[in-house]
Amino acid sequence: MTALSTACCARRWSLIARGLEVAIPFRAAFRACYRAQLLNVTLPGGVAGDVHRGYRHGRDTGALGRGLRSVVWDRGTGQAVQAALALAAVPLLPRALRGWAPAVLVVVLAAAVVLLALAPARRETMAALTGVWPQVLLLSAVAAAGHVAVFLVAARTAGVDASTPRLLALGLVVLLVSAVPVSVAGWGPREGAAAWAFGAAGLGAATGVEVAVVYGVMALVATLPGLAALRPEAAALLVPRAVGTPTAEDGHG
Repeated sequence: MTALSTACCARRWSLIARGLEVAIPFRAAFRACYRAQLLNVTLPGGVAGDVHRGYRHGRDTGALGRGLRSVVWDRGTGQAVQAALALAAVPLLPRALRGWAPAVLVVVLAAAVVLLALAPARRETMAALTGVWPQVLLLSAVAAAGHVAVFLVAARTAGVDASTPRLLALGLVVLLVSAVPVSVAGWGPREGAAAWAFGAAGLGAATGVEVAVVYGVMALVATLPGLAALRPEAAALLVPRAVGTPTAEDGHG
């Protein structure tokens, strides 16, 4: 399920990057997205991997600004669609959450919109991406569905026997809050949101934390293929110095 979500994210980024004239092939985007996910769940903030892929792609294409912008729009559109799906799922939430959840989701959706609005050259970006919006939105929806499906598996693994529609709605809310970039290697906001949501739903705050922890472990394991994308890069940086071979950075390139 994570591989499917990652493939959707990679295709979405590839479409956006092509529209911004910093095209990246799907295979390269797929590897970069896996690497970014691994860094996101192992480094503070939860966005270090995306910053890295945007910087590296911009550097490789000789257009740093557009490379970074492609990732901003990639992340922003994904979060906006996820927020819209969570809003649509509000009727499935327990009554105690229906008054609070929409406000939280609107704030997150507004933050995503502001992020996109503040992105440099937004008018040019909107014009460049006009023809790919339907695909971008569909890919974002499928990617979000994959992540919430993993959340459902985590909940069942933790022994939660609530109805599937209710768990999916709770998962959308929890995962949306977990995207706020104030976590430590992905941990923190997700567990807090799960404790609040599950507690308000009558399932117990401790149960929510347990589900969030199980999901976090599953997410970490699911991103381990990103090691394959990190390995060549690490070798390129370390091997020349290890064997005493001068590199371009040493001024001998």
